[in-house]
Amino acid sequence: MNKLKIFVIQPVSIAGRLIVSSITDGIKQNYADKAEITVFDELFGGSIEPFLNRGYDIITGYDFSPVKIKIDNNLAAKCICYFSDNIESKTSGPEWEKYFKYLYNGDIYTFFWDREMIKEYHFKNLYYLPHFVNFEIYKDFGITPEYDVMFAGRLDTDFRLNFFIELRKRLPDLKFAWYAIERHYKDALARTDDKTLIETAYQGFIDNEVSMAQAINNAKILFNMNAQGISSLNYRTIQSAACKRLMISDERGELSLFEENMPYYTDIDDLAEKIRFYLKDKDAYKCITDTCWKIGRKNHHSKENVKYMFDKVLAPDA
Repeated sequence: MNKLKIFVIQPVSIAGRLIVSSITDGIKQNYADKAEITVFDELFGGSIEPFLNRGYDIITGYDFSPVKIKIDNNLAAKCICYFSDNIESKTSGPEWEKYFKYLYNGDIYTFFWDREMIKEYHFKNLYYLPHFVNFEIYKDFGITPEYDVMFAGRLDTDFRLNFFIELRKRLPDLKFAWYAIERHYKDALARTDDKTLIETAYQGFIDNEVSMAQAINNAKILFNMNAQGISSLNYRTIQSAACKRLMISDERGELSLFEENMPYYTDIDDLAEKIRFYLKDKDAYKCITDTCWKIGRKNHHSKENVKYMFDKVLAPDA
């Protein structure tokens, strides 16, 4: 039996790189002896030409990246796209308008992370699939965290920047870690007079699963400010659950995925109060993290979720 030839497109996007890494892990977990996996990394550039004449069965990647490769090079392979960005937006690719129509094709499979927004689309092969991670990489390392509170992501709007700074002011005795790419760090510094609060929190840039798992393990509590979607939970939510670290999310409909066990905040006062409470009440903390881990391991593990994706594509009538 010939091996399944899979072409993985690793994107430039930081979130996309982590997500595609989990997809690649899931492929290996399910098809280690049945697939030949080739990865092309868009971050490092270089010509894609040497990769194109290998008779791929499936091209997969983040947002429109795999569609662009397939269409621009007239490849016969089926296409798997995982979207955790708004599809009709530059966040999913600067040329989204050019490639949007191809999502209606029968050989392109779209997996979308937001339960409410997916209702807007009627592609031939469209499936709801919340985020998932590799639970063999994201796990509890059993270490004592250095930081009390962690946030990872852009502080690119005034709301997000001011929220982060105000939270630091309300919890002055706590140790914060913030991870983002350097240009977002410099941008945040340029937009505030409270530079010390940004400088002392910033811990650099993370673009790989192992380092992110280490960073999450090194914090007691994480909080979210979901920037896209309507109901969805971002990737950090599942990562923290896998590492048995407490996530306090902003209020989102898909917190129901964790059966109402994951705490959420309604405003900055509520968040500061909950951070204090869960740092103090270790039993409540452990109860939540243990429960969210069990739910996450059952429903959001890369092995099972990637198998779900490939089962759709490889079905006899697909």
